[in-house]
Amino acid sequence: MPIKLKTLREVPIKGKRILVRADFNVPLGPEGEILDDTRIKSSLNTIKFILDRGGSVIVISHLGRPEGKRNPEFSLAPIVKKLSELLGIDVAFAPDCIGEVAEKMVSKLNPGQILVLENLRFHKGEEEPEKEPIFAEKLSRLGDIYVNDAFATCHRMHASTYTIVSKYNEACAGFLVEKEVTILTNLLTQSKNPFYAVIGGSKIGSKIGILEALLEKVDGLLIGGGMAFTFLKAMGISIGNSLVDEKHIETAQKILRRAEKKEIDLHLPVDIVCAKTLKEDSETITVAAKEGVPEGWIGADIGEKTASEWRVVLEKANTIFWNGPVGVYELHPFQKGTFSLAEIISSRKAMTIIGGGDSAAAIHSLNLDQKITCISTGGGATLEFIEFGTLPSLELLTKTIVK
Repeated sequence: MPIKLKTLREVPIKGKRILVRADFNVPLGPEGEILDDTRIKSSLNTIKFILDRGGSVIVISHLGRPEGKRNPEFSLAPIVKKLSELLGIDVAFAPDCIGEVAEKMVSKLNPGQILVLENLRFHKGEEEPEKEPIFAEKLSRLGDIYVNDAFATCHRMHASTYTIVSKYNEACAGFLVEKEVTILTNLLTQSKNPFYAVIGGSKIGSKIGILEALLEKVDGLLIGGGMAFTFLKAMGISIGNSLVDEKHIETAQKILRRAEKKEIDLHLPVDIVCAKTLKEDSETITVAAKEGVPEGWIGADIGEKTASEWRVVLEKANTIFWNGPVGVYELHPFQKGTFSLAEIISSRKAMTIIGGGDSAAAIHSLNLDQKITCISTGGGATLEFIEFGTLPSLELLTKTIVK
């Protein structure tokens, strides 16, 4: 049953204070500089829509993992500066997201003005609302209408995405959430075959659900990254000192058997870039996967033969979903596979969906954004939506469920 959201177009805006849960959890450099402003730009349509229609905007967001304590390293101050540049207007900034000062600043907002509140995760009540229920109550005092436009957090039952919704008579989805839900729903219900999924990343344990869900939907499955070594070991192939999820070797065997039974076109790397240590200056060798990773070496990326084979495989696809890098992406010696895959997928004239995280970062860094149908802002949220067809926070923003 596709989920039908209540959207921003359906709520009264003029003269209202609109509390917008955005996702400004962007990567920062050593000097606090913003390395990728994609998520900030993704919020602009919702914010501008409200401001243009005579509402005032109060933005709440988290940044990083300050673990419930105030930490200047995770302040939203750099984001406020960037948001002001992007909007071309002054953006006010409150030193806290709840309390007397925040409430006073909100009360002084006029229609067409915007205020950003400090990091939600400076309070333990954000991630653990059951331990500090007053936190969601205090947040809810700041707006007349609640808008969730933080798709990447919709799988979290946090105070600002879940608990707060019941405290509003008017709550809806912002345009980013609406867009991502629409595209992912189409992926699940209207994708054109052949449908191929590329799944990378490190551990199979965190992606068992999505792998099993995809086996019911795809014609082909390509598995890379650290996850591939659990599958290779499950097949009896030596993996040296490569990352392996020992607890899920049997799970990998079951997935391999299911794929074979369902005649799914499943591909693992045919060659592997290896190193003895994972460093920027590591010496590397490339080995055939069937020969195994030598003792004392670590598999760290797919090789050129794998990239070439996968290019041919993906030429068949009319729909492609990709989540997770296929190498130790953060180190230069092991980026080539992920970059090659980004180029391969972006060159296809197919419906292409990138499931956030490092996959999206690779697309952005190569300036291939415009060649992709949808780059999701959510990694975990995207995977859970594909697995379940909904997310906990989205369920609270529905007006009806339609068949």
